[in-house]
Amino acid sequence: MGLKQKAMGAVFGQFLRPHGFRGRAAGWVMATRGSNRERNIWAVGLLDVQPHDRVLEIGFGPGIAIQEFARRATNGLVVGVDHSEVMVQQARKRNAAAVRAGRVDLRLGSAETLPRFDAPFDKILAVNSLLFWDDPVARLKELHDRLRPGGQIAIVYQPRGPGSTDEVAARTGRQIAAHLTEVGFIEVRVETLALKPTAVVCVLGVK
Repeated sequence: MGLKQKAMGAVFGQFLRPHGFRGRAAGWVMATRGSNRERNIWAVGLLDVQPHDRVLEIGFGPGIAIQEFARRATNGLVVGVDHSEVMVQQARKRNAAAVRAGRVDLRLGSAETLPRFDAPFDKILAVNSLLFWDDPVARLKELHDRLRPGGQIAIVYQPRGPGSTDEVAARTGRQIAAHLTEVGFIEVRVETLALKPTAVVCVLGVK
């Protein structure tokens, strides 16, 4: 592997699992990039979060969607799980007031090692994380079980890096929709947001 490929791998690795100084810089990029903010706020809007909802986000990064969830679920609970300690720290800082008020609970963890929760959720969100899960179908089945009857899930994907196109986004959206149907979700649909550098797909399903 050449130096260029090694450098690119190091950069993408920071966005996959941010750590150290470079991880903090990656978190700053994710938080301030306009397309990231637009994508996450759009996805939260599709879930139609209500004031008393219990919400779970897996892979919350710097906490942009968490912040939007907390703004909407004013009398509910927003829980987040992320496998990067750097992202947990940044998201807690970004949502400090809601964390202190007990309305936001951010934990270190992953889709493969979800902690126990005392009640099911009304809404679940994952943005650009499903393709990194060890067994996406098994994880989606577990998330199906973590929802209350009638609860909703949203899986968001925006391809980045070499070879990323709108067609890759659309094809991946269809694959995710098939997975949701396979594990028991109903009313599965795919929404698309036209963004640069590539379109974003959000696949939604109901338990």
